[in-house]
Amino acid sequence: MRPPGEETFRACVDAVARTSSEHLGGRYALYRGTPGKMHLFYLHGFASSTQSTKAAWLAKRLQPLGYRLHCPDFNEPEFETLTTSRMIGQVDDAIARLPAGPVVLIGSSLGGFVAWHTAARQPPAVARRSPISRLVLLAPALDFGASRRMGDLGTEGINRWRETGHIEVFHHAFGETRRLEYGLYADAARYDSFAVDTGPPTVIFQGRQDDAVDPAMVERFSRTRSYVELHLLDDGHQLHDSLDTIWRRIADFLGLGGEA
Repeated sequence: MRPPGEETFRACVDAVARTSSEHLGGRYALYRGTPGKMHLFYLHGFASSTQSTKAAWLAKRLQPLGYRLHCPDFNEPEFETLTTSRMIGQVDDAIARLPAGPVVLIGSSLGGFVAWHTAARQPPAVARRSPISRLVLLAPALDFGASRRMGDLGTEGINRWRETGHIEVFHHAFGETRRLEYGLYADAARYDSFAVDTGPPTVIFQGRQDDAVDPAMVERFSRTRSYVELHLLDDGHQLHDSLDTIWRRIADFLGLGGEA
């Protein structure tokens, strides 16, 4: 286990073409390709990983266009102590280590919540050289910090979580149950997405059949922000049936110059 504060930054490795990656010091993988003018990040969701289906999909799309996709690993240094503040700090640190240039954050589910608040709180010194200029949010859990339900836990489950200090959750990327401290919920209460009313140009893709993120909540959020473009899709939380549609809009929104 790495001690807190050690480098946790990872760049995504295309799961379809693992030979296109190189490992630097065993600490992170760097996806090969000619660096573009923008720095593109993918922020994975809760109990997911840098090797998720969407991470691999984005890396595969971006590689022919000469872009690296950077993915901080939010499971490090350990999943048990996960908090929103820690995730935001990981993204800030990763951006600060890159050459100057605009940054695009693509966040999925909880990663969308983290992307929104990272942009809202970007340190001025980092923003001057590497401003977060665009956001792409995929089924973003924008009410994560305000939710009293927290998935299927409900109020009683949250109370037990607070009393015991931890719960056991199934981690989809690890394929097993992992312990998670109450600090995730307590810390998330500090972050109210609806209280942030300014931000960079943002595109949101939300499934109408999403059973994890309330589409009506995302609609309410988008309605009062003129810089937010919402696409409601006939899809579920994973948006797997809409990836081609999503990619076409992302490519246009970011001016990538064509489709991969």
